[in-house]
This record gives sequence, structure tokens and C-alpha cells, in this order.
Amino acid sequence: GDKVIPFPLPHCGECSFCLNPESNYCLKCHLSESQSLLPDKTSRFTCKGKRIHHFLWVSSFAEYTVIPEYVVAKIDAAAPLDKVCLLGCGFSTGYGAAINTAKVKPGSTCAVFGVGGVGLSVVMGCKAAGASRIIAVDINKDKLAKAKELGATDCISPRDFKKPIQEVLTEMTGHGVDYSFEVIGHADTMIAALASCNMNTGICVMVGVPASGSMLSIDPMLLLSGRTWKGTLLGGWKMRDSMPKLVSSYLEKKFNSDLLITHTLPIAQVNDGFELLRAGKR
Repeated sequence: GDKVIPFPLPHCGECSFCLNPESNYCLKCHLSESQSLLPDKTSRFTCKGKRIHHFLWVSSFAEYTVIPEYVVAKIDAAAPLDKVCLLGCGFSTGYGAAINTAKVKPGSTCAVFGVGGVGLSVVMGCKAAGASRIIAVDINKDKLAKAKELGATDCISPRDFKKPIQEVLTEMTGHGVDYSFEVIGHADTMIAALASCNMNTGICVMVGVPASGSMLSIDPMLLLSGRTWKGTLLGGWKMRDSMPKLVSSYLEKKFNSDLLITHTLPIAQVNDGFELLRAGKR
């Protein structure tokens, strides 16, 4: 009868990473070993006699699932599950990228590449951290109004300029932004995000997940001058400890992740949801 939220980044609490207070990685993570099966290498799903795999141990479109204890957290019984489910990955990842990974400072300037659900959560995190200027960057202009509503001070589309977007951002801010976030997962936008933050103290955070096998080729001078380029997994939260606290913060109205919800569909229409996602309408 407990209300729980599963999450895609394990937190075993025992490995060297889990015991490191500065880390939120876990050696049981799917990055170190492809784990579309349960830890004992079995699957508890079948369909018409065929084995079905477990997606990141969460299997979020299944009505019933079996998961390891270290990928689930018990939450406040008062929490509305149809709302706080966003904290299982999307909102937490974006919000934490700004708060935990970048550690955005008050009065700073930020650029967010890609303002889908996770990018909008980055915008909310930058605003909560006290950033004075938050520039939303997206080729889908339909996304920009929501970004403005959630805290973006400027909204731009790369398609409106003839020069590279990093040059546009550098001109807008003088020497580049203090923090940039790539929330798309494309090699070219990752490089643009890195180049758009200032050359000495700028911090670029990779949030988007690149396609398997992707490679990056960059000018090393982008880093030699002092920029920091880092990635984030689930926004830097140690999930079994942080999830109950995030839910409490939601209930205390410290943030409003409900603003990210555009559609609510029954599980039978899950494929319609994916079509809305691909069309850029959610």
C-alpha cells in the first residue's frame, strides 16, 4: 500500500560511489553494464510466450512490474501520483542540473539549449538559484512561450540567425554565459553549448543523452582556456535519499512541476503520447 516512485539511476548505498557524498552514481548503474534484465539476468515479463525486457529496471509502461529495492523510494502518502511521477526522472534531472551539477549562482547568466520538459526544468532550476538572465534556445518556437512563463528572460531560435548560435549568445552577453546546458543530445549542440559559455569560468553541463555510438570532435582550446564541461545523471540527486525530500518540497509548493504537464492520457494511448512527443507538442 505504500506510495513509491521508481527511478532509472540505482542507489545501492554500498558501493564506493554511493558512499562518496559528492557522487550520485552507483556501480549498479546501467551505464556500466547493459541491464535490460533484472540483476539476476532474468525477466519477469512475457508476451505470447516471448520474453520482454525491463527498461532501466523501471518498465514505466507496465501496469505491474518487479524492480530491485535500490531503484525505488517510498514517498509521502499525500502525494498525487499523477503529478509527482515527473520527479522520477524528467523534472529532477533538469532542476538538479542547475541546482546541484552547475551550482548556478545568484545574478549569473544561463543559456538552456532545448526547452522540452527537461529543458524547462533546467529553466526552473536556474530561476530558483537566482540567475538574473536565462536564455532559452530552441528551433521549435512553440516551446518558447512556456519557457518564458517558467522563468526565461530571453527566447531565441537558431533559425533566426545566419551566424552560429554560440556567436549570437556571446554577442548578447559580452563574453558568453556563465552556465550553459545542452538538453537535446546532439553532438553539434553540445559543442555550441560549450562554446557559448565564457572562455575562462564558464560551465557547460551535458544533460541530453546522445545517440549510442555518437562521437564528438572539438577544438581543445575551448577547454584549455578554463571552461568546465561536465555531465549530469538524474540531476546529481542521490535518489533514495532525495526523492522523499523532493516530494515534500513539491507538497510545500517550493516548485510547481505541474506546469510541465501538457497532456494526460490513459495507458492505452501511450503511442499517441509518443506521437505528440515526436511532433514537439508536449
